[in-house]
Amino acid sequence: MKVMLYLRRAKPLSSVLAVAFFLLFALQTFARPADDKGIRADLPVDGSLRIENPRGNVLVDVWNERFVAVIATVRGEKPKGAPVSVQRTEQLLTVSVSAKDVGMMTRVDLVLHIPERSRAVIVSEMGGVSVNGLPAELTIESVYGDIHADFPASGDADIEAEAPAKGVVSLLPQLKSESASTAQLHARLGVGGKPVRLTSKRGRITLSSYGEAADVQPTDEARKTPVLIGADKNRAGAGTPSTPLTSPQEVDEGDVVRVDTELVTLNVSVVDRGTNRGLKGLAENDFKLFEDGKQQQIAHFESANAPFNLILLIDLSTSTQEKIGLVREAALRFVNAARPADRIGIITFANTFVVVSQPTTDREALRERINAIQQPKGSTKLYDALAFTMDEVGKLAKDQRRNAIILMSDGLDSTLPNVSGEGSKLDYKELLSRVREFDGVLYTLWLDTTYEPLSDLDIQDETFDLAYDRMEELAEAGGGLFYEVEKLEDLADAYERVVADLGTVYSLSYRPTNRVRDGRWRAIRVNVMQPNAVARGKRGYYAN
Repeated sequence: MKVMLYLRRAKPLSSVLAVAFFLLFALQTFARPADDKGIRADLPVDGSLRIENPRGNVLVDVWNERFVAVIATVRGEKPKGAPVSVQRTEQLLTVSVSAKDVGMMTRVDLVLHIPERSRAVIVSEMGGVSVNGLPAELTIESVYGDIHADFPASGDADIEAEAPAKGVVSLLPQLKSESASTAQLHARLGVGGKPVRLTSKRGRITLSSYGEAADVQPTDEARKTPVLIGADKNRAGAGTPSTPLTSPQEVDEGDVVRVDTELVTLNVSVVDRGTNRGLKGLAENDFKLFEDGKQQQIAHFESANAPFNLILLIDLSTSTQEKIGLVREAALRFVNAARPADRIGIITFANTFVVVSQPTTDREALRERINAIQQPKGSTKLYDALAFTMDEVGKLAKDQRRNAIILMSDGLDSTLPNVSGEGSKLDYKELLSRVREFDGVLYTLWLDTTYEPLSDLDIQDETFDLAYDRMEELAEAGGGLFYEVEKLEDLADAYERVVADLGTVYSLSYRPTNRVRDGRWRAIRVNVMQPNAVARGKRGYYAN
């Protein structure tokens, strides 16, 4: 038996919009409306459940009900057909998103509530997967997406996790690990029993827990893995770290930052776990902050309304030479969408860097300078351009505003294999280290130029993959989010999503109770004391 589900498209200015299901066929006994939980479906006797979503995200909560509830979210263009289907046989319940019906410019995110007896298999290609709770059996397979599993501290499971490209991060203080490395982890939670198998070929896997044991001191292994992060993506403060959030209201993890002053500052974006919508209007008492498991006193708090210095860093190299008009149009839409109190600056680059505008609130002057942007010539010095921009932002420290850089590029620095021209002088590893120490938030918008003729040389797929991975890694290290832009026509929408996310960023500062400067890793956690709230940010810093 099969049920096809139609989705209503989100409004253009909405970053993500929860969407109601409309049935194409009459509902059978195994699938029916579930009021506030979307569509509900009955599990087979043995609990077998398969979830397939090639490009969108999957969020799963384990609950006490006996049925499966499915809610969908749509981003981008209107789906070509009815992209979500629910099929049930006596042996298996399948919830799937059809890549064919969705189209390249559409993303469908799934939120599912599943019974504890579920034997769940989740398959994804590009999207992230997040699971809250511990079903009877859990298998997650992803190619590029990050995996975040948040288990009850009192749970019992045998865990196998493998992430050869970006590694496994364990924030499970009570975990009894038999063997672990940055790429693999084989361990037992509690007394073991429930099988958990997690694989992400190109993404990262993060394990955390909630409940009484969640506030225990982090393990040495968790301290040793600052470079590893979770999808989701995350943000942190400048000159100070950002956080990894874990616990009842868990967070996605970002990368690290070196702290050079006594005051540690975090920038965290707070969203609703179920809808992914940003949460505004939170106060200082809505947050609890922990360093190495010990609660810290918040010394300074800035609401999401506090203004930013926003720097657009735009790649105008050969990959965009015939589409400068679209770049100008997208930058103008960013200016229109930004909050009036935010100062906006613009820097473009190819072989050299051009400061189009210093940060200003003068929107008319910005529009004039954007319309005057010219196409530069030469190769792509992406790494040098980003380093230059961070230096420019550092000069703004005296105005005490929060800072954010929004980088748009295909990631193809001319130092990469088969990319022509003179590349950056700065090594990528050195750049990544500087981004981790950056006193601000870095967002990256990766422009897919895979099928565009960039040069006489044949750029291999491996080079495009490397550029993609590095753009994603830079966003993670900078505490921001990574966006895929499949064509320049979609750039303006991506800019508007960044503006929406920045409107949910809160800044927290504290003076660590542990003042020893031993150069060791300090693990940070932020809990948001609101139902279904998820805080995203960097997860720690080095005490240098």
